[in-house]
Amino acid sequence: MVLPYKVATLLYGFSARDEVLLIERAQEPNRGFWSPCGGKLRTAEGESPYACACREAGEELGLTIRVGDLHLTGLVSEHGYEGTTHWLMFLFEIQPVLTATPPPMHEGRFAFFAREDMAALALPRTDREMIWPLFWQHRGGFFAAHCRAGLNGPDEWVIEQSSPPPTRA
Repeated sequence: MVLPYKVATLLYGFSARDEVLLIERAQEPNRGFWSPCGGKLRTAEGESPYACACREAGEELGLTIRVGDLHLTGLVSEHGYEGTTHWLMFLFEIQPVLTATPPPMHEGRFAFFAREDMAALALPRTDREMIWPLFWQHRGGFFAAHCRAGLNGPDEWVIEQSSPPPTRA
């Protein structure tokens, strides 16, 4: 299947109570679902994933962050998302603690959620089934996963690298 590739960053930010910041998306993709914020790389400009994450943090969260404020937790490639495109997504945790909920914007509204409250949220299917479990398992470490999106059947996932964080004594 010949489809274009889109490259994006997702930002996982946390409050002092370790609640994750999500946006209820008002636009596609994932309109009406709660997701980490982020955006597409400016590939025509040769923007790096780290530079994109810093730019998106400023545009969507009003944060000024540096590359050193980010931890690359995951890399997810998706083959044939909704039969329209392939995706390459860089999942970054913002290291500084977030102190306020950003105001609503054209892309949606923000809220903080405790991990245990996420089960009741409208989350994209692939996020609920695989990406969030991988993120929680690898927070502070790194993972790479590939998904072959099933249009009429289940998604096929391959974990290509798994480096959970070191256990803390």
